[in-house]
Amino acid sequence: MKRKLLSMIAFMLTIAAGAQTLKVTEGNVTYLFPAAQAGEMTFTDGITLTIMNKAFTLSNVSMTIDNTAVTDNSVAVVYSGTTATVTIAGNVAQFVDADINGAHVNLTQSSLVDDVVGEITYNLSGSSTDGELYMSGSYKATIELNGLTLTNTTPVYSGAAIHIQNGKRIKVKPITGTTNTLTDAANGSQKGSLYIKGHAEFAQKGTLNVVGNVKHGIKTGEYFTIKNATINITSAVGDGINCGQYFLMESGTINISGTQDDGIQCDIDDTDTYPTGTGETTDHEDEDSGNIYISGGTITVNCSATAAKGIKCEGDMNITGGTINASTTGNGTWDSDDLETKAACGLSADGNMNISGGTLVLTATGSGGKGMKCDGVLTISDGDITVKTSGGLYYNNGTTENTNYTGDTDHIDSDYYSSPKGIKAGVKTESGNRYTYSGGIVISGGTISVTTTGYNGEGIESKNTLDIIGGQIIVNSYDDAINAAQDLTISGGQIYARATNNDGIDANGNVYIKGGLVYAIGASGAEVAIDANSEDQKKLYVQGGTLVAIGRLESGASLTQSCYSTNSWSKNTWYALTVGSDVFAFQTPSSGGSTMVVSGASQPSLKSGVTVSSGSSIFDGVGYTGATVTGGTTVSLSSYSGGNQGGGGGGPGGGGPGGH
Repeated sequence: MKRKLLSMIAFMLTIAAGAQTLKVTEGNVTYLFPAAQAGEMTFTDGITLTIMNKAFTLSNVSMTIDNTAVTDNSVAVVYSGTTATVTIAGNVAQFVDADINGAHVNLTQSSLVDDVVGEITYNLSGSSTDGELYMSGSYKATIELNGLTLTNTTPVYSGAAIHIQNGKRIKVKPITGTTNTLTDAANGSQKGSLYIKGHAEFAQKGTLNVVGNVKHGIKTGEYFTIKNATINITSAVGDGINCGQYFLMESGTINISGTQDDGIQCDIDDTDTYPTGTGETTDHEDEDSGNIYISGGTITVNCSATAAKGIKCEGDMNITGGTINASTTGNGTWDSDDLETKAACGLSADGNMNISGGTLVLTATGSGGKGMKCDGVLTISDGDITVKTSGGLYYNNGTTENTNYTGDTDHIDSDYYSSPKGIKAGVKTESGNRYTYSGGIVISGGTISVTTTGYNGEGIESKNTLDIIGGQIIVNSYDDAINAAQDLTISGGQIYARATNNDGIDANGNVYIKGGLVYAIGASGAEVAIDANSEDQKKLYVQGGTLVAIGRLESGASLTQSCYSTNSWSKNTWYALTVGSDVFAFQTPSSGGSTMVVSGASQPSLKSGVTVSSGSSIFDGVGYTGATVTGGTTVSLSSYSGGNQGGGGGGPGGGGPGGH
């Protein structure tokens, strides 16, 4: 001990002489004390040395002096195979305790750090085939991922690769230019390969790859935000990303595949509890809980699990920009708790969904799959949206399953089947012989293209009212192209609605055509181009706009604006409808009802077999506005006042509950 004491005195004299650093090493942990900060070092009881309020037992440490630069408020963890080392800056030495077992690192951050030194940055680097980082504390921190490859094989502190128990904001920064990979232990009980109890903010332009072997890839107890970083979830037993409170993406890239549940899920935070009888509850709007916000960046999600959702929230979904590619391939499933079928969906919100920008490509190939759905109001004011579904109807009554059901659904309990749909919003609930309606759809802008090819597949369906004010909408569907369980109103926009096996536009309430350009095509036979529920004394009202309807109109329509018709039209032929000085050129389909009805603000003229040489292309090239046309033959038009008896209110989508 005497020799150790003499050496210590020599160190003290040396460090006091210049701008040097005292390195105190205890096991695999090294503390760096700059001479300018070290001040007076206290030696007590013959065995304890205290430096900057950090006490060391002399027999357990070694000390050296060199010119190592020290960054205040920093901790570095370096992994190497089955070992790890920790280096702690002197000014935070008293606030961070490190315990190391092989390459399993446990860091404890004191709650006093907030009052004395502020936020600490933890830099993680190196590689380990059996290691982890577990950190606890009560104050925020920054985690830098600096070329880290970390696999947890035998859990010591947690089964996660990184587990942050701090209940505050944690910044996660994959350092620009680095690639980092996290894999959790397959035999743990962790909630995620990367688990953060508090808020998580991902930033910087590095890459983070994550494998979730037990549950989620990334799990945060509170909000999740991302800016600039790239996150790749390559597999997860649960969700790719699961968070509470809210999910916010401003920029960056997220790629998710190989999950056995949803791609991204945001839950309402129900941790707030209130005394019985106070009437207080958790409100997702007041608390900003359960909501998703996407304003930029790129998200690509590929989900193959049954009934999986690409992006799902228990609150509202708000998309103002960015690019979203969501693909689901799984079939529907029977939910034994709710006693109903559930199906896959690209975007799903239990609350409202608001889209005012961005590019969305949504694909569902599984039975009963949907592009997007919400239980509240879907509002689209801008953006470029493409939806394609190709799966059939999913049937399951709890004992019998059919992933490609093609029978009649009119007399089947709607809980037993899920119909494929491009876009669905709102809820229609049956209680006895009464229905209640909530939610709905409002479209005022954007470009929307929907294609459904599977049996019973509807294009756009509202379980309440549907209002189209603007935008360009192109729907090609198996069943009804555009459907509403209550009133449907078109007052603007450009709408192409073609159904190969049902009505082009259908409502279980009234249909109001007040403006816009509408090109509706119904199937041949009893189906019509535009259908209102006349069986319940509802009507189609044509009051304005420019209209082309192949397949007639619903019987008993109120035609305030004059309509004209021809009982003969040629398939796959270009026609030109002229109303005043406006020319709408359109190509007829390969099939549809026998009657063509046209209407405009003034008496229209119609030509067939025209050549289109200019104008603005719309409806994916099937139409042109402001067109210049040549040639063609004038079509004789008759005044139209009739319709087709018994359009029917549109089958399960409009008349019945319509599945899930």
